Amino acid sequence: MNQDIILEVKDLSVSFYTDNRKNNAIRNVSFVAQRGKTLCIVGESGCGKSVSASAILRLLPELSRIENGEIKYYGREEPINIEKVDPDGDLIREIRGGEIAMIFQDPMTALNPVYTVGYQISEMLLEHNKDMKKDEAMKKSVELLSAMGIPQADQRVNEYPHQFSGGMRQRAMIAMAMSCNPKILLADEPTTALDVTVQAQIFELMDNLKKDYDAAIVLITHDMGVVTELADNVSVMYMGYVVEDGTVDEVLRTPAHPYTKALLASIPILGRGRNQKIEPIRGSTPDPFNRPPGCQFEPRCDYATEKCREAMPEREFISGEHNVRCYCYKEVLKDE
Repeated sequence: MNQDIILEVKDLSVSFYTDNRKNNAIRNVSFVAQRGKTLCIVGESGCGKSVSASAILRLLPELSRIENGEIKYYGREEPINIEKVDPDGDLIREIRGGEIAMIFQDPMTALNPVYTVGYQISEMLLEHNKDMKKDEAMKKSVELLSAMGIPQADQRVNEYPHQFSGGMRQRAMIAMAMSCNPKILLADEPTTALDVTVQAQIFELMDNLKKDYDAAIVLITHDMGVVTELADNVSVMYMGYVVEDGTVDEVLRTPAHPYTKALLASIPILGRGRNQKIEPIRGSTPDPFNRPPGCQFEPRCDYATEKCREAMPEREFISGEHNVRCYCYKEVLKDE
C-alpha cells in the first residue's frame, strides 16, 4: 500500500430504490485520494460524482444502498472500512467534519436557517476540539469568515444564513468545512455561486490547506479549466462508472476514452479566437432506469462496435497511472 494514500474507494456500487424500480447510481467505482494531492472527479450532471462523495461520509438518502465495494480510510493508526460503520454512530461523527470535511454544492440547504452563521462554525470547532472554549471558537469563526473575504466578519458572524448573499453563504460553508484543518476535503462544486475573483481566492485557500497540512482534496467539478489548474489526478465519470483515470497530464494530453475526448472537444480554449470549432457531444445521457446493456456511452460514441453493445468493458491499464474502460481505446489514441 502506498503510504501517501489516505482514502481508497474500491469497486463501490450504490443503488437508489423507488417505485419498485432500481437506479444503479454508481457501479464499481474505484479511486484513491493521496496526501498533499488533489483528485478531480469530472463528468456531466447525474453521472454519480456527488453520490460517490456522499457515500464516503455515509450521507446517502434513505432509499439508497451500498451494494458492494470498500471505502477504506487510512487517517488513523488502524484503517477503517467506512462502508461498514454505523452511519449514525459515534465513530463516523468523529470522522465527519473533523477528519473528512465536505463543502456542499447548495449552502442554503447545508446551513441551518435558525442558527447564526457564527454559531454553526463555532459548533463545528467545539465538537472536534474538546479543549476549546466558546469565546475562542467564536473568535476563530470571525477569523475564518474574514479569510474567506467576507467584509465586517466580526458583525456578520452574528447574522443568519438568509441575511447572506448566495456567494457569502457558500464562503461560510467553506469556512466551516476548513475550520478543523481536515485530512480530506471533499468539495462538491464549491465555487458554483461565486465570481471569478472569489473563486481564485477559494482555490488558493484550498491549495494552502493541501500544502500546509498535507491534506488530500477530492474536488467534484464539471469545469475542465479548474481541472487543468488544480488537479494532480483525474477521474472521469459517465453514467455511474469511472471511464478513465490517471494523472492530469495523462488524461488531458492523451485522452483514451471517447467520452473524455468528446468532453475536451466541447470546451472553448482561451486564445484560439472566436473562429475555433466547438463540437458538442451528440445525443443525451440515457434514462438511468433504462440503460443500454453494454457500454453506457455506446449510443453517443463514434467508435462503437458490436462488442460495445454487449457488455460494459473492464478497466484496462494503459501506462503509468492511466486506466480506461473502453474496447476501442487504441483507436482513440491513434486519432490524437
